[in-house]
Amino acid sequence: MPAPSVAVIAFDGISPFHLSVPSLVLGPENPPGEAEPWPIEICAGRPGSLRTSAGYEIVVPRGLDATETADIVIVPWWSDPATPAPAPVVSAIRAAHLRGATIVGLCLGVFPVADAGVLDGRGATTHWKWIETFRRRFPEVRLDPAALYVDAGAVLTGAGASAGIDTCLHLLASRIGQSAANRVARRIVASPHRRGGQAQFIEQPAVSESDDPVGRACEWALAHLDGSLPIDELAARAHLSRSTFTRAFRRRTGSSVARWVTQQRVSRARELLERTDLAVEAIADACGFSGAAILREHFRAELGTTPASYREAFRAGALN
Repeated sequence: MPAPSVAVIAFDGISPFHLSVPSLVLGPENPPGEAEPWPIEICAGRPGSLRTSAGYEIVVPRGLDATETADIVIVPWWSDPATPAPAPVVSAIRAAHLRGATIVGLCLGVFPVADAGVLDGRGATTHWKWIETFRRRFPEVRLDPAALYVDAGAVLTGAGASAGIDTCLHLLASRIGQSAANRVARRIVASPHRRGGQAQFIEQPAVSESDDPVGRACEWALAHLDGSLPIDELAARAHLSRSTFTRAFRRRTGSSVARWVTQQRVSRARELLERTDLAVEAIADACGFSGAAILREHFRAELGTTPASYREAFRAGALN
């Protein structure tokens, strides 16, 4: 299956970091990786030179016609949440959506996506600082102010700068598999799998630092997902009382211990389904579920599909 084509809409004054995120996650690797890079074109309402928020200029050779054939249209940024996006941009987003393209809004780029009306009646998120502005402007959108990203099927939205990386990794995983997304995450030194429902504003998103007691407990848990992983055992690994550990864990990760463990078990199951021929029962055991039925229950709750259907979709390394 050919890699999907991507059009990224840029605006005058754009943040270079926000503009770079889609290419960083979805574009070519150096050295080349296992996954085929997705062809990406940067486009603008008016081709030519654009100022960036860093003070230098970039040249954007393509106009909005790039959105007419792209499989995915990404809006990574917008300058003024209180001001509607230009009409040509809004029309291009709406037309792409109507012909079946996936629309992605990152950070304040969610505002132009909402201007196009494609979020009406759908769930979405945006940067926490602009939540009230978004609510006033778009009351028809079911806003989740705490989420890192929201996958509403044909439209994905991400909360902020680093959450844009999470959103693009999620998009990559949904198309070519969690294993491939994890490899990209390792390459760019990002957390391999932050769920969209995780809180935006937490003390420290990552959980892998060896000098942190919660991080050490998480590292140990990831190496022992085939076990029962009771909270008391994890608290003991962190050398904390149960109550202190659970409070520190939620502050540290934005999640309860039980929820986090379940998500890691499902994530491990995804990798095993993609990369091995193990039976579902064996995968359930390897991931710490008490049986295949329990794995299926949690898998469907997390991903909306069954392990067998997921494996079938990713056997060739791409979603059919």
